[in-house]
Amino acid sequence: MTVVSLEHAVALPFATRHLAEYGARVIKIERLGSGDFARAYDDAVRGEMSAHFSWLNRSKESFAVDVKVPSGLAALERLVAGADVVAQNLSPGAAARLGLDAATLTARYPRMVAVDLSGYGPTGPYAGRRAYDMLVQAESGLVSVTGTPEHMAKAGFAAADVAAGTYAAQAILVALLRRERTGEGAALALTMLDAITEWNGYAVQLAEHTGRGPVRAGVGHASIAPYEAFTTADGDSVLIGVQNDREWARLAAGVLGRPDLAEDPEFATNRERVRNRTRTDAIVAEVVGALPTAAVTAGLDEAGIAYGRVNEMADVLAHPQLAARDRWIEIDSPVGPVRQLRPVVEFPDTPPRLEPVPALGEHTEKILTELGYSPDQLAGLRADGAI
Repeated sequence: MTVVSLEHAVALPFATRHLAEYGARVIKIERLGSGDFARAYDDAVRGEMSAHFSWLNRSKESFAVDVKVPSGLAALERLVAGADVVAQNLSPGAAARLGLDAATLTARYPRMVAVDLSGYGPTGPYAGRRAYDMLVQAESGLVSVTGTPEHMAKAGFAAADVAAGTYAAQAILVALLRRERTGEGAALALTMLDAITEWNGYAVQLAEHTGRGPVRAGVGHASIAPYEAFTTADGDSVLIGVQNDREWARLAAGVLGRPDLAEDPEFATNRERVRNRTRTDAIVAEVVGALPTAAVTAGLDEAGIAYGRVNEMADVLAHPQLAARDRWIEIDSPVGPVRQLRPVVEFPDTPPRLEPVPALGEHTEKILTELGYSPDQLAGLRADGAI
């Protein structure tokens, strides 16, 4: 499958990277001269390339073109004509002005799967708004339920972008399966707001039926107790999660040394523990705070209680579970090798495509040659300023 993607930033590049790893040929269309603006978010990767761009764009080919030049747009249209999938997350209205929106493309190419990914969609009062991840997190209510009781916060990653990109990849795969069965393509539209609001489903349902959203609880859980990070005598933070009353009884007897808490009416059920959250957490904190980390984790393991270390990102790079499962790989890039994570899902008999992060316009002339452009025609495009 050939995927032509007029993409920038995070949401659509996240989707197409996964398609590339599963074997699609992904041709990334970039602005001539500057490229995807995510290339320049920062210079974290070897002082030259942004961390976002490194993460999102391996295994793709870069086609840099100026579509405002007629010969450049014509070259892009020739490329699009042979694609199985064309996707775009350009500014509102930009793809339609070029005749590259999903509805126009599928009318012209009925077998094509075409995707418009936007912040808010093509209709409604927000249709013309530019949308960036943190803004959509705010509009969706995610910011209102994230953080501490005193301070709201955005998610620590591009949650709206990643949600939309996940649905985009899923929708493209479903549409391709549908095409295999029916011969028909599809014009698909999806939005960041729809995606992240769906991911907020629990909070949305709570507000629908009670009139209020979840209480911001930091790393705790608004409706479960104890479900909180506790500090050990070594100064480490261990997040302990008790999901039901049976687990509470095991924690009380096996770790806290207080089997009576399983029968105490103020703590015996989750509803009562949530109602008495401050006292519940204080009991756990007192025991955990007096023990070294190794003793705490050993006790939790023996009692069968779920827990997790609260790691810094530097700790994740050396996480023993990721190392044991061989999750790290090296990918080449314009600035040299970069360490990245393997694809989340791999087929046991087919290795994923793990190819370099492309330099801007690295594959433009190669792709045009495949499309039948002669050396003289390439020289003409260069003279026009199209490539």
